[in-house]
Amino acid sequence: MTTSPQNWARAERLDADRTAAAVYAGTGVELVVEGPCPGGEVGAAYVRGPDGRRWVLKSRPGTRIEELRAGPLAVCEVLRARGYPCPATELALQVGCAAVLLQQLLPGTPIERLDHHGLDQALALNASQAGLLAEHPRIPSMNLYLLDDGPGYCLHDPLRHHNRRSAALEQRIRATGAGHPRRLAGDDVVHQDFHHGNLLAVDGTVTGVIDWDGAGRGDRRFDLVTLRFGLHADEQPPGVVRRLDAILDALPEDILRPCWAHMSLRMTDWAIRHFTPGEVEHWMDLAEQRL
Repeated sequence: MTTSPQNWARAERLDADRTAAAVYAGTGVELVVEGPCPGGEVGAAYVRGPDGRRWVLKSRPGTRIEELRAGPLAVCEVLRARGYPCPATELALQVGCAAVLLQQLLPGTPIERLDHHGLDQALALNASQAGLLAEHPRIPSMNLYLLDDGPGYCLHDPLRHHNRRSAALEQRIRATGAGHPRRLAGDDVVHQDFHHGNLLAVDGTVTGVIDWDGAGRGDRRFDLVTLRFGLHADEQPPGVVRRLDAILDALPEDILRPCWAHMSLRMTDWAIRHFTPGEVEHWMDLAEQRL
């Protein structure tokens, strides 16, 4: 019953040179590709514009620019107006079925290990996201995809067919979805990929939060669940995971359980399609702690 990752569709990675050429063809803006940005599953690249400024070039396959403007880009405008450290978008362009973005390069480098000071800052940023979309009702709420597939992620079939353990996990995820709303309630900003690798820092001080492509409306505490899954990827300083787990333990079950189910589906599906069987087991170990 176990399948190989090669049997499942993988996410399309950024071809920076081709994307930069498409930007030039569509806008006349000539970009020099300097190289890939660290981390990330789909990819981003450092580029230099005609005036010498450096930017980040991104492509989101299967996405319309109108969707980004109504959702994630609108969220970032709200955040930046409040002084939240998220990048500005200089250019948004439709290239075939992909949305291409040219974004501000913020100072700092991704946090590799989240210490207690970093956790304090992450929690403060998360708290500042509360209620920011109350006056922006047109920004869509986040779909948890517990009963149906997401757009290129949160796919159910890989779990159903990988092995018995993943199939049983998928059944628990669907059971959770049957007992909760499909969309996350609330007027908070939700980043949706708020892990420590998307926090930039200089000398331990967070200088930016990047990768807002999936941002929307909901309950900011979803991002704390995402942060917990991110900490599972590598060993962290003593006590950090325990502190975050204590915060999650205090969340209402109707918030924690569907958010945990979403992240369990997202990470297990992605591992099945992109990584080794051992990494799939690694994510199921965490998923089963609360499902």
